Amino acid sequence: MTFLQIAGLSKSYNNETTVLKDISFNVKAGEFVSIIGPSGAGKSTLLRCINRMVSISDGEVVFDHAPITKLKKRALRQLRTDIGMVFQHYNLVPRLTVIENVLHGRLGYKSTLQGVLGRFTEEEKEHAFFLLRKLGIEEHAYKRCDQLSGGQQQRVGIARALIQNPKLILCDEPIASLDPNASKIIMDHLKSITTELEITCLINLHQVEVAQQYSDRIIGLNQGEVVFDGPNYKLTEEKINHIYGTQMRELITV
Repeated sequence: MTFLQIAGLSKSYNNETTVLKDISFNVKAGEFVSIIGPSGAGKSTLLRCINRMVSISDGEVVFDHAPITKLKKRALRQLRTDIGMVFQHYNLVPRLTVIENVLHGRLGYKSTLQGVLGRFTEEEKEHAFFLLRKLGIEEHAYKRCDQLSGGQQQRVGIARALIQNPKLILCDEPIASLDPNASKIIMDHLKSITTELEITCLINLHQVEVAQQYSDRIIGLNQGEVVFDGPNYKLTEEKINHIYGTQMRELITV
């Protein structure tokens, strides 16, 4: 069943710089899809177009039967509660505790006053601790986030996304700043959580080998265009060279 539909999506800045060109693909519910490609290929812009963090110049995005490109502010805000986002640089509030940062994932469900006052239900707090326990960082719940390692902070970011109870998680280079061991922990968690909770995952990766290991499907971008779309086992060295315009051995992998 098609869960996310991208049709003819294009993005330009100032009517001059074209970042994405006529992107079209569908994602099924429960799929774990990696987007790979060289720096500047448009991977991050694509994710931000999907949840309309940036506006779309042309084309259509339909998420769970809702045309995102046509939604107004209130409807868009409500829809975004179904789309979790995990960032490369965590996007946490460093001076706040781990549990406070996780609970910020519930702000989309709150009024402005409730958000300012930090009014969260006991059920929300219990769920936050459940997620921290599942991600192996419950013991850090009351530490400030700036006291954690990069890998631990990224797990906080994942918990913050998951507490939204999303149907889709968008991950923008979630392991780019991490060492190999921390990267494996993050990818293992993303894979197991999305499988167990049946959450669709769309993830940008620079590491080709990681994409091949974890993905059901891989989409390759080059210069803002889709140049590969298929299951991981069909991503041959020749196709990798076509995506990156270089030899496979020259790529940075984990």
